[in-house]
Amino acid sequence: MTAKPPISALTDHLGYWLRLVSNHVSASFARRLEAEGVAVAEWVVLRVLYDVDALAPSKLAARMGMTRGAISKLADKLVAKGLVDRADDLEDGRAHTLELTKAGRALVPRLAKLADANDRAFFAGLTAKEREGLKRLMERTAAQLGLDDIPVS
Repeated sequence: MTAKPPISALTDHLGYWLRLVSNHVSASFARRLEAEGVAVAEWVVLRVLYDVDALAPSKLAARMGMTRGAISKLADKLVAKGLVDRADDLEDGRAHTLELTKAGRALVPRLAKLADANDRAFFAGLTAKEREGLKRLMERTAAQLGLDDIPVS
């Protein structure tokens, strides 16, 4: 039998640990959102729109790193749920913008509390200083790699 060259174990890689934790954090949050009738991608759209009066679908797609077609499908779902409205773009009569309805604007803070609770549940074993340090390291890594689109899945 020939000797196998030594190779690193799966658990030797930081990416392994990041995926392990991220997958569980994300799945838990998705379940919390589903109980409210909202998917993760829909939550992201709602949260982005919460900070603006209205936004063109193309700008929303760019922020989220998605195609305009995908944003259109998400918008259709959110319009059907009464959480988002389409309005004529005042600058370009051929285009439209997306904006939260009153119900959508009221829902976002409730969903944000779910996100906060999910983070607390998963990272309660870390001190505040450790959580902040981990966040800074992830932000620095993302910046070095030019990762600036909003994670949706």
